[in-house]
Amino acid sequence: MSAMIEVQVTAVRQLTPVVREFSFRAIDGTLPGFSCGSHVQVVLPTEGRTLRNAYSLLGDPRDTGVYRIAVRLQEASRGGSRYLHEQVRVGDRLHIGAPSNLFALHSQARHHILVAGGIGITPFMAYLAELGAQGASFELHYAYRSGLTDAYAGELRERLGERFHGYDAAAGQRLDCTSLFAGKPLGSHLYVCGPQRLLDELRTLAGAHGWSAGRLHWEAFAAPEPGQSFSVELARSGQRLQVPGDHSLLEALEAAGVEVPNLCRGGVCGQCTTRYLSGEVEHRDHYLDEQQRGEALMPCVSRGGCRGTLLLDL
Repeated sequence: MSAMIEVQVTAVRQLTPVVREFSFRAIDGTLPGFSCGSHVQVVLPTEGRTLRNAYSLLGDPRDTGVYRIAVRLQEASRGGSRYLHEQVRVGDRLHIGAPSNLFALHSQARHHILVAGGIGITPFMAYLAELGAQGASFELHYAYRSGLTDAYAGELRERLGERFHGYDAAAGQRLDCTSLFAGKPLGSHLYVCGPQRLLDELRTLAGAHGWSAGRLHWEAFAAPEPGQSFSVELARSGQRLQVPGDHSLLEALEAAGVEVPNLCRGGVCGQCTTRYLSGEVEHRDHYLDEQQRGEALMPCVSRGGCRGTLLLDL
């Protein structure tokens, strides 16, 4: 993992009962530049373990004096979102990683269709700054529940006018995903960030409408789902680990001092792909194909079986 940047929390805003926005400045006064769609990993020293959660950067990429993230408090939080909501205050210091971009704007698209579900609006805040600066053609579709997950909805409606399309579940409104593909100019690209079911529906519809895979872009930072505890052995060192049900394999490796390159920590980028030599694997990623899964796994989300020991080529 790249060198950490020490930052200080300069502002905290409660956007909805479950969404908070945090602003950071570097302790040494400088922050790396970033492009729209970038995220940072935030190191969270929760009770009993250290989490590294990825959050999209908000705001105009041209303004690198401050970073902003927005975090939804998850009901089944493993500790990360709860730590940020309940423990972090203005003046506190945290460590973050340098920005990485797995969700970049396509430079040759003739028209950009942005689709956000709930807290999935966050990467598009930087998109909108960039698209506005370019004078590009775009539309934003934002599905939310008023009074809960409608962070930025009022601001965006006023700012974007007819390019904003809001769908409030509390008012019985629902995004018709099929309509997103109707009457769009050739060379349109669609970007989606939100719940897995929204991503799955749009991927299916894109294929049904003859869209090439390169025209659909998506991002998800879902925390790894818990599972059964399992045993791991590292073939090169002989070290043995027990991975608790509420820890990811990647977290267990990091806690044991084993460095594994990673970016998204959500099973989509492939950066942490690790070879395994034997054992049962429960694959939960969205990156490896079936052939690759015969010899590799992504420890940020995938798990070993409850029977036997998973032997890693580490």
